[in-house]
Amino acid sequence: MAAAPVWSVDPRTGKQREQVAVEATAEEVGQTVRAARDAAPALADRAVRAAFLRTAAGLLEEAKDHLVEAADAETALGPVRLTGELARTCFQLRAFADIVDEGAFLDIVIDHPDATATPPIPDLRRYKIPLGVVAVYSASNFPFAFSVPGGDTASALAAGCSVVVKAHPDHPGTSELVASVLRRAAARHGIPEGVLGLVHGFEAGVELVKHPLVAAAGFTGSIRGGRALFDAAAARPVPIPFHGELGSLNPVVVTEAAAAERAEQIGTGLAGSMTLGVGQFCVKPGLVLAPEGAGGDRLVKSLTEAVSDTDAGVLLDHRMRDNFVAGVRERAELPDVETPVTPGSGGEHTVSAGFLTVPAARLTGEGAYDLLLEECFGPVTVVARYADDAEITAVLSRLSGNLTATVQLSADEAAGVSARGAELIAEVTPLAGRVLVDGWPTGVAVAPAQHHGGPYPATTSTSTSVGGTAIERWLRPVAYQNTPEALLPPELRDANPLGLPRRIDGRREH
Repeated sequence: MAAAPVWSVDPRTGKQREQVAVEATAEEVGQTVRAARDAAPALADRAVRAAFLRTAAGLLEEAKDHLVEAADAETALGPVRLTGELARTCFQLRAFADIVDEGAFLDIVIDHPDATATPPIPDLRRYKIPLGVVAVYSASNFPFAFSVPGGDTASALAAGCSVVVKAHPDHPGTSELVASVLRRAAARHGIPEGVLGLVHGFEAGVELVKHPLVAAAGFTGSIRGGRALFDAAAARPVPIPFHGELGSLNPVVVTEAAAAERAEQIGTGLAGSMTLGVGQFCVKPGLVLAPEGAGGDRLVKSLTEAVSDTDAGVLLDHRMRDNFVAGVRERAELPDVETPVTPGSGGEHTVSAGFLTVPAARLTGEGAYDLLLEECFGPVTVVARYADDAEITAVLSRLSGNLTATVQLSADEAAGVSARGAELIAEVTPLAGRVLVDGWPTGVAVAPAQHHGGPYPATTSTSTSVGGTAIERWLRPVAYQNTPEALLPPELRDANPLGLPRRIDGRREH
């Protein structure tokens, strides 16, 4: 049987643009994984792989115009957004190169023998080594930052792992172009091009997570697809770590005092956040708890005006568009749900932004209204009007894990004059990996302190996929006991020939 073609599709028209590849067979997946395994030793030298990451960033920048044009044709995200995303991706590659150079990610700990301890301590030396081949599953909504050259790939390469990427069907042409750039960067440093493999097709993705040479996986996508791969990773004869980002409602709580103080500002800010990128950000605020009364009314009025001024937009593909239109229709049909701005179809190929309102009391018990507590991918949010703080607590108690949780506070609450700010932060902290005060969750800075993850189903692990510590997902610790100096890895020798930061006998060195 002939291999199924992989087409690049224009989401603005739904028409096929060009065939860019064919779906990989199980045998071809195996060949790609083995090539990645064979290329990994070339990453052993930290200086080489740091240089590789920097070269990759430079070559991506040189190809910017071509890459942005290709990505826009496949995603309709627009040149401005995509140019910024590519710049972020290049910054991230260089940031991981700096992390590799510094070496702290190796987490070196040395304990010299101590016969006086109980029990006695032998000579112990511990550091972290790469896991092996990493499978990366690209995201639909970020063709650069969470796809072939994105955070999973960059952090895995930085850890010393080779990578095989399963391309997303929404931007296969872009994926091929970017993979070719990364392979050229590898070749400039004597690294085999197999260090970055690329496969297409649903079945190829399943075969990839099952392959015995794949040591870990990173995923960004839907709960359904991610959970299926997560279960497959766990069901292997040798289970592997699966770091999946699956879905998030990203709740926002607006206090009564905050609404009274700056309802219009909050409404405008919410509109900008929930419609950014046509509502296709993984941290889009999907549920907002706003008070009943005058302050909440002003917030809804401001939100109505701002969202009404938003143009119809194109989603990443027509399947997502159909799911969005059906999803908002089903939610809007629930009793007591109102649509100040009706979301839905904006035309044959577009969607219009909007929002729903509902009494918060409707969300405090199980039933049909649970639908309003599920993510709806696209430019829509649910504003739940609460009567008192008890209703806030009741709704929050029914939420599953999230990437973010946001509180909008008054000046006194933010300053600690009122205890309500601290109480709310304590209440939402168990729900999310990132807690925001008086801001909006869209926008995930690439920074050492960043955490992009959260309790399930936001992610399947406690790790982050953004920021320096994302590298930890692809490493495992190993300790050497009473090993002669000549046989130790250079990183663990007393002389510290590589000048690495280490902890020796309980004290930080270097």
